Amino acid sequence: MKFSGLCAGLLALALLQGCATGSNPRDPFEPFNRSMSRFNDGLDEAIVKPVAQVYQDVLPSPVRTGVNNFFGNLTEVWSMVNNLLQGRPQAAGDSLMRFSVNTTIGLGGVLDWATEMGIERHREDFGKTLARWGVDSGPYLVLPVLGSSTVRDTAALVVDTKGDLVAHWHDVSARNSLYVLRAVDLRASLLRAGEVLNQAALDKYSFTRDAYLQRRGVVLESNGDAEERYDLPEKTPSPAPAR
Repeated sequence: MKFSGLCAGLLALALLQGCATGSNPRDPFEPFNRSMSRFNDGLDEAIVKPVAQVYQDVLPSPVRTGVNNFFGNLTEVWSMVNNLLQGRPQAAGDSLMRFSVNTTIGLGGVLDWATEMGIERHREDFGKTLARWGVDSGPYLVLPVLGSSTVRDTAALVVDTKGDLVAHWHDVSARNSLYVLRAVDLRASLLRAGEVLNQAALDKYSFTRDAYLQRRGVVLESNGDAEERYDLPEKTPSPAPAR
């Protein structure tokens, strides 16, 4: 099944399950989302989190930083495209310069010389571009494996996939290995935040939803100049509409 078909199927299923409820206008698909969240949590506890813990324990911090830098560098090209689509030529130029510098003297992106040189990062995706064009976020939606999203950002994933440089790797085994390594590296970066969440949140689902919508809104309001980190807020966020 193509990725676009999967996204369409998930949206249709969420709509069917969400028709009967509507207590939260930002989360009319809550029954579906909670079920998907439980599935993701189960998968994470059984496979993803243990692998990420081994990854963090075995690899030295400089190596993990290099891996994170490498994948971050690959996003610069798509960020450049989206900055252009948003009418931000200066930000697009920064993204192009970052990619050029880090790919060459940064040894393929392993070393982040661009940041050391003061070249700003403007990380963008097509969901943010749609927001810039005035497309509403739509309801909150939890995707299998990928987690928190919105209807707009889920639709944008179809386009974002085309802009993912890893997806264009010709060697299938190498491409799949990069997908796995990127996922493990991301999960390892969230281990501490996950522990705090499990200890602090009375309702993990609601906390995650509200924190995601709040943080996504901050990033969109900043026109992409706020780094999209995954740090948890110090206190439970109040539900805020995302753009």
